[in-house]
Amino acid sequence: MTSPEMESVESEVVTHVGERTRRDRQMEALARSWLLFFLIALIGYFWLSTPSGTFLTWTNLEQIALNTSEVILLAIGETFVIVTAGIDLSIGGILFFSAGEVMLNLAGTSEQTINGQYPHSGIAIPAGIAVCILAGTTWGLINGTLITKLRLPPFIVTLGTFGMTFGFGDLIDGGSYLPAPVPPALSSHFGSGKILGLYAPIYVAVFFLIVAHVVLHHTRFGRYTAAIGSNEEGTRRTGIAVDRHIIKVYGLAGFLAGVAAVLDLAIFTNTTSISHQTDNLGAIGAVVIGGTSLFGGVGTVLGSAVGAFIPTVLQNGLVIEAVQPFWQEVVVGAAIILAVYVDQVRRRRANA
Repeated sequence: MTSPEMESVESEVVTHVGERTRRDRQMEALARSWLLFFLIALIGYFWLSTPSGTFLTWTNLEQIALNTSEVILLAIGETFVIVTAGIDLSIGGILFFSAGEVMLNLAGTSEQTINGQYPHSGIAIPAGIAVCILAGTTWGLINGTLITKLRLPPFIVTLGTFGMTFGFGDLIDGGSYLPAPVPPALSSHFGSGKILGLYAPIYVAVFFLIVAHVVLHHTRFGRYTAAIGSNEEGTRRTGIAVDRHIIKVYGLAGFLAGVAAVLDLAIFTNTTSISHQTDNLGAIGAVVIGGTSLFGGVGTVLGSAVGAFIPTVLQNGLVIEAVQPFWQEVVVGAAIILAVYVDQVRRRRANA
């Protein structure tokens, strides 16, 4: 075979390999996007099955996004934790504890706030927000410190702090709702306030989602997080301060729970322990649905965000269809199992 002929054959081989590589990348991207297609299909189903002008309206979709914004923040923190092969069962309790009476107490006397008067709201709101975030971060750091220094399983530690945060929160709030709503300015200017037609808390969730995506996939912090989840002992031998990093990850989860507490107060103006008892399950469910491995090392915050929307969309659509609440729980639970099963099958085929 002459030299020109050999060059022609090599060129064809390179072209074929290039096309196959591009095709493989496109198929891989398509496989990773199946959950988004599932969410779109779910929205399409409720659009067709509900009365016209009820589900697929801007108002309803905006309300779905608002209700999901808090879950997204919790799911972001849980994603980082689970990628390290850990678990955080306490984030709902941290949220509840962080949303204590500090803001309300600073806004005025008990008699004043009960009567709807908040003479010091200008100071109470920023101070209360700072306390929410500081309290959440502190509990997260406590979780990480107990896990690393006492060498206890994350499940046990966060199960313990789950009870502690709810117990302390109930002691602060008297075991019931706050005695009065938070200052109305927090709700009117932030919780129900809009920027370019969208509720402000939605922008907060999107902001942290973008930042977390960049951090997890494009920074040293994200690489260390995944490395610890893949092989903690091997990562430790490379010289990385594993314990310090794990403390930071749990601190991050606590920080985001504190931010979620601010959103919770701004949206609902009040809080109680009962409404947050299953926040951890909602966040963990969103993370697992989104494709993050419970064994660590693999995860995506964008997938967790999509996973957070699926139960919310399901519940919203089923409410419009007047399905009984008990059946709603059954359907949402079955959908979670189905989504995780499909993702596991996809992963096994991809690794085969």
